[in-house]
This record gives sequence, structure tokens and C-alpha cells, in this order.
Amino acid sequence: MGNALSVSVVALDPVLEAGAASTLGNSPEVALVLPNEPARVAVVIVDQVDRPALDLVTTTRERERRPEVVLVATELVAAEARQAITAGVAGLLRRREVTADRLVRTVLSAAGGDCTMSADLLDELLEHREGAARPYAGGPGLSDRERTVLRLVAEGRETEEIARELCYSVRTVTTVLRDITQRFRLRNRAHAVAFALRGGLL
Repeated sequence: MGNALSVSVVALDPVLEAGAASTLGNSPEVALVLPNEPARVAVVIVDQVDRPALDLVTTTRERERRPEVVLVATELVAAEARQAITAGVAGLLRRREVTADRLVRTVLSAAGGDCTMSADLLDELLEHREGAARPYAGGPGLSDRERTVLRLVAEGRETEEIARELCYSVRTVTTVLRDITQRFRLRNRAHAVAFALRGGLL
């Protein structure tokens, strides 16, 4: 239990909070803490991604240890997902997509610095960029290879999985991600995905 990841659950609805806590509490990889206690990851559960929900994300991110946030919402459309990512969310799930395994994997990915969402939500984000920030104008964008790797990162794939799918070495995938983060002065892979989505680079 000493190596378990500290996770809190924050919800405006106490029934949803209890359900998520029960789901996470069954995982040996997770150590549940109270919402007001320091945590590496906070699971924030909302009905819709509106201003109160985004304020809740911001407040949660400002807590001690600045936890990564996994947002679970009843529905998520592209514009809302983009707002959530801008607010600092590192994982996005619709409530109908949540299983115990998927929630735990998303939480662990967020703790590891990955930005995770379902493939269809990522596709929706990429197809509806009218309201997005203008493409990055500070230099060259992303190569096809970099875009492909970042798409897979956003789907929650581990480095080894990405390497297998693209027939690259693990070192190549690691190098691609390091080059992106260094070129754009980004903190980690989650920041890289969020930056690319907001800037219209993906």
C-alpha cells in the first residue's frame, strides 16, 4: 500500500462521489484520501462542463501538491473538452465510458504525465477546431510522425504500445516526445497534447 497512488474524489453530487470512491477503492494501485487531503490525482465528477465545473477544476488544481485532474462528465463535446484541457485537466472520460479498469488506468496515466481521452473525443476535437487558438506561429509545426505519436499519447497509450503500433523502437518514440517538449518548451507529454490541441497543431 506504501507505493499506492494517492487519489481523491471531488463531486458536487455525494452519490457520484461515493460511487467513484468505491470503484477506485477496490484497486491496490490506488490509496484513497479525503477531498481536502493532499493527493497526486483528483477525480472530479460533474454533470456538465460549465463554469462551475471549470471553477471546481481550477480550485482542485490549486490544492496542496497541485494534483493532476481526471474529469468525468455526463457528456463531453469538443468545445467543452478543449475548455477542460485549457483549465489543466489531464484525463477526460464520459460517465458512460467509465469502468473500474478504465478509471484506474486514466488516473495512473494522469499521474504519469499523460493527457488521456477516448479516441472518438480526440477525433471530435481535431475535427472541430473553429473556436481553437490560431496555429502556433512561433516556428514550424509538427511533422506527421510527431502528430501520430501525440494522437496515441492522447488516447492513453504507453510508450511501448506506441512503439509496437508504429513499428518504431521505444527509443524513437521517447526521442520524438522529448523533441516536441523541448522545441515548444513544454513540461511533459500531457502539456504537449494540450498545447498541440489548443494551437491547432494536431
